[in-house]
Amino acid sequence: MSEPITAASFDSIIAGSDKPVLVDFWATWCGPCRALSPIVEQVGDELSDRLAVYTCDVDAEEELAQRFGIMSIPTLILFKNGEAVHTMVGGMSKAELVGALEQHL
Repeated sequence: MSEPITAASFDSIIAGSDKPVLVDFWATWCGPCRALSPIVEQVGDELSDRLAVYTCDVDAEEELAQRFGIMSIPTLILFKNGEAVHTMVGGMSKAELVGALEQHL
């Protein structure tokens, strides 16, 4: 299950995680975001032993969206050892998401 991440908690969560962290940048008004959200949740549950999943509402957390240059949503960024290692933009299937993540897990 994914949890919200904020500008205040971001650095400690990313740096303190002992496994890769996937952050889903989204907004409530975004149709593709709402379509992708259940897929991200399901993948997060299935890979919970190897992956931590967080969500970031770009409207509530504009500072984080700007920090990572989020221009389109949904945007998923995978962090490993505190560094962004992979970015995915737009809707995708579960198989596409898992395939992209498996390269880094």
